[in-house]
Amino acid sequence: MKNIVNVNTEFIKNREKLDISIKFIKNTDFSRLKDGRIEIKKPEIWANIQTYQTKSDAHFEAHRRYIDLQYIISGEEKIGVCDYSNCTKYIQYDDNNDIEFLDSDKYKNIQMKAEDFLILYPTDAHKPSISIDKNNTSTVRKLVIKIKID
Repeated sequence: MKNIVNVNTEFIKNREKLDISIKFIKNTDFSRLKDGRIEIKKPEIWANIQTYQTKSDAHFEAHRRYIDLQYIISGEEKIGVCDYSNCTKYIQYDDNNDIEFLDSDKYKNIQMKAEDFLILYPTDAHKPSISIDKNNTSTVRKLVIKIKID
């Protein structure tokens, strides 16, 4: 129950920024945008469009100052998600980049396809960019919106 309350609290506190982010997705023609950084509402909301090949596995990552809204523009991937409290440190937190890398055996995979999005809070460690089929990589184009936490 703790996680549900925490997620709801973060959602309510950051509702306006989440609404701005979702509106941006709805009103944007991604075929007209190149990969790279986009300022949505400086300095609180920015995004990065990236195109990459999925991989067979990765470490979890977590952020302390930003919510991630990950939106699949094209392709498909799995994103492993687990509660931060179920993780062990792999690489210590980097304050400049607001990221740390972690390991965990207690997680679930969420399969993502074009037009799916996932909201990840600081309590949600996540490992994105994982191939649906471990034997085959695929090309994914994704928008990751970074929402500064209030």
